Amino acid sequence: LLHVMLLVAFGIKAAVFPLSFWLPDSYPTAPAPVTAVFAGLLTKVGVYAMVRTETLLFPGDTLNTPLMVAALLTMVVGILGALAQSDIKRLLSFTLVSHIGYMVFGLAMSSAAGLAAAVFYVAHHITIQTSLFLVTGLIERRGGSSSVDRLGGLAKLSPLLALLFFIPAMNLAGIPPFSGFLGKVGLMQAGVELGTPLAYALVIGGVLTSLLTLLAIARVWNRAFWRRPADAEHPDPVLLAGPAARVSGPGAKLNSTVTLLPRTMVGSTMGLVAVGVALTVFAGPLFELSGHAARDMLDRTPYIHSVLGDGSPVPATPVTGGGR
Repeated sequence: LLHVMLLVAFGIKAAVFPLSFWLPDSYPTAPAPVTAVFAGLLTKVGVYAMVRTETLLFPGDTLNTPLMVAALLTMVVGILGALAQSDIKRLLSFTLVSHIGYMVFGLAMSSAAGLAAAVFYVAHHITIQTSLFLVTGLIERRGGSSSVDRLGGLAKLSPLLALLFFIPAMNLAGIPPFSGFLGKVGLMQAGVELGTPLAYALVIGGVLTSLLTLLAIARVWNRAFWRRPADAEHPDPVLLAGPAARVSGPGAKLNSTVTLLPRTMVGSTMGLVAVGVALTVFAGPLFELSGHAARDMLDRTPYIHSVLGDGSPVPATPVTGGGR
């Protein structure tokens, strides 16, 4: 019972289906930098807590089957929700839920290979999802909205913004040779090695989720970046004004690739996109580190000894001092 209660509590934090109801409605309401931090870190804390619960407190495979089912439903239901969205923030919130399923998949396999791939995918997803939410904030500033119904022509108006969206978007969809592809391949290989019918179903679900992620991202690209602003259903006046449009406020820069975009936000977004590319370049060493981390988590004895020592009770510290 305690095992189930802990997984439910941490599953809410990690936004695992059907406990993910809170995330798609809450994340889009916050400013882009705040949402980016939440998307990158908060759900991953829940995933880490689930990993520690399974490997440290309840080692074994007693709840692996329910976790696999939850992982499959999280992937598929999340990405189907993303396909139904016209607001980029809400779409990314649903893809965030969907890709949590990959991490739970790696955990549920209870193997070193699966957990190593999940650890790598967590590092990948923190960087990429944060980048995309920051880019969405830039899209709002440049286009006046995050709804694809009101956007168009951003690739021509701001090529840098288009590039900052394109690279992490392809990474999220798992297009080779990006780190998203490598992490998913590691998970699929671990699933095939496990060889159970449910593992094969998860492999198929993972491939389908990746393809549907590409479809969702392609729709955003086509409507927000590729088509003309005049072709939008409800074009924003800021977009129709073109590159010469002026806004007031500190940090705005005019008549350049980063027109109307604050330099600090552009710089931080560029840095995160570069980190996402670096995850691909250094994927080999990172996978090796992920493997070491997975083996350490599966072997709980050294962790217990490092925390509790020899198991002797810790003496109470005497209280000194006091007033008269």
